[in-house]
Amino acid sequence: MEIETKTRRWGSSLGVIIPKELVKEERLQEGQEIRIDILSRKKTTGADIFGKLKFKKPVQVLLDETDKDFEPAE
Repeated sequence: MEIETKTRRWGSSLGVIIPKELVKEERLQEGQEIRIDILSRKKTTGADIFGKLKFKKPVQVLLDETDKDFEPAE
């Protein structure tokens, strides 16, 4: 089951509320260890990718070549 929930302040930490339906379905109990996969809503930008990948050509050359592909044909 997949749910969406918001983080909430809990002292100096953040916590999440697990809905009652999910607690029942998964038979969760207090003190039980669980795994939570966090899916970030942050959008990946070109700067994120170019900052992590290594290229044989300088990034600016790649960007210029890409821009040429989007120029209108004469």
